[in-house]
Amino acid sequence: MASEKPILYSYFRSSCSWRVRIALALKGIAYDQIPVNLLKDGGQQFSAEFKAVNPMQQVPALKIDGITISQSLAIIQYLEDTRPNPRLLPQDPKKRAQVRMISDHIASGIQPLQNLSILNKMGERKMEWAQQCITSGFQALEQILQHTAGRYCVGDEVTMADLCLVPQVGNAERYGVNLGPYPTITRINKALLELEAFKVSHPSRQPDTPAELRS
Repeated sequence: MASEKPILYSYFRSSCSWRVRIALALKGIAYDQIPVNLLKDGGQQFSAEFKAVNPMQQVPALKIDGITISQSLAIIQYLEDTRPNPRLLPQDPKKRAQVRMISDHIASGIQPLQNLSILNKMGERKMEWAQQCITSGFQALEQILQHTAGRYCVGDEVTMADLCLVPQVGNAERYGVNLGPYPTITRINKALLELEAFKVSHPSRQPDTPAELRS
């Protein structure tokens, strides 16, 4: 392994960055953070400097072992391949498929529809649109979790699915989604937020968290 500390390009409020911060914390990987403010200066992700890091102009991106990886699930799976303890993907193929299914459901089916770049195009309908996207996604997710969940999303071990769930619930709360109809999602989220790795990676505790949002 390269001895240099990995560098995470992150924004405190980015749910995709939060997924990766949880993975790094769970696996005990020390890293440095370079904050990329998605709102300041018209969005620092659009700078030429950051475009060289990630041509998609999105966070997160992780420099590690001499390569740069973008896309949160690709980063998490690389960490899993190179630093397998603790495991975030179960060894059982059926459970592993369920973890990937739930992760993709959130990372492809919910989050991109309420991403900042989309919301900026929605104008006044921003909140309504975000609520609609998350609500329809959560209706399906609640149903899936009733079949797969133990203490967490898939059984009783923390997996990549949980790393996707907690930040998405954070987004739901930010956009005023009523979580009442989703008792399974709510219960799992509450259990996960008690774990140290989820606390230290929380948006309220990042180097770039504004003073008024710190906890």
